Amino acid sequence: MERTGFAYDFPHDSLLSVGDLNPLDVQMIFERARHHFDAARRGDTQGETLKGLTQINLFFENSTRTLASFEIAAKRLGADVVNFAAGSASISKGESLDDTALTLAAMRPDVLVVRHKSAGAAAHFARVTGVPTVNAGDGAHEHPTQALLDAFTLTRRWGEVGGRRILIVGDILHSRVARSNVSLLNLLNAEVRLCGPATLLPADADRWGVTVFHDLEEALEGCDAVMALRIQKERMTGGLIPSDREYAALWGLNEARLERASPDCLVMHPGPMNRGVEIDGALADDPDRAVILDQVESGVAVRSAILELITGRAPNGAIADMRAHDMDGLGDGG
Repeated sequence: MERTGFAYDFPHDSLLSVGDLNPLDVQMIFERARHHFDAARRGDTQGETLKGLTQINLFFENSTRTLASFEIAAKRLGADVVNFAAGSASISKGESLDDTALTLAAMRPDVLVVRHKSAGAAAHFARVTGVPTVNAGDGAHEHPTQALLDAFTLTRRWGEVGGRRILIVGDILHSRVARSNVSLLNLLNAEVRLCGPATLLPADADRWGVTVFHDLEEALEGCDAVMALRIQKERMTGGLIPSDREYAALWGLNEARLERASPDCLVMHPGPMNRGVEIDGALADDPDRAVILDQVESGVAVRSAILELITGRAPNGAIADMRAHDMDGLGDGG
């Protein structure tokens, strides 16, 4: 597949882990995402950069936001999209992942987007098929596009995330979102904090390059942004939290607690939200604080950029976009 576009060629034909990226890779993704974000705001959503390509979305776990986001991104770029539902998959009849991967590869798709309950599944599909692959979440391991859209959301507000203090609170133990966000925010030189009950924090969290807290009020001191995570009861074995009410009383985000943070602290949530548990409903809907819908909007733009870059379809005009902005900053600060 011919690769075109940037003066610095995007060096990846798949996106499997944040750990595969360097700051310039992230800059390229964000600059191209900026183009798509601004175009969508103008109502210009019909493109042809992926025309003639076929994308298969392989979702072995249920999803609403992520699946819809990838489908909209690909269709806006002109690709043909096939959604492969786990419930109707041959794997439910005993077919191995290898056979599923090889069968799909024989259909000659151009892009695979894989979501699976097992860590490493997306990487396995990429290796077996040789097809450009995006990891849309593999177990409790990683969710790289979520981390990229979260950081992109913040860079649009701030210009860059470097030097900012960002707190992630909640079910860190089961969260692929937390793991990918920590890796990316560390790469971009943010100060990262984690907070939650001891039962929902990984034993090695203090070795992630973060500061770990168990008291939310203390953790919020001076924070520029705070992300609440969903309590993932479907991944839990045993009673890791006494009750939703007790969790909300100790670790739920609300306006009163946010007074400990910076005056303009932004509030995030990757969704879906359990209102009144991880986050107070009024805070989630606060237009001055919450950027939760901004995250959703950013998701389509970021995933559009990634699909173009890994397929080598980013247009030549993107070079001018890169040179028109300060290469030292990530985002537009708008």
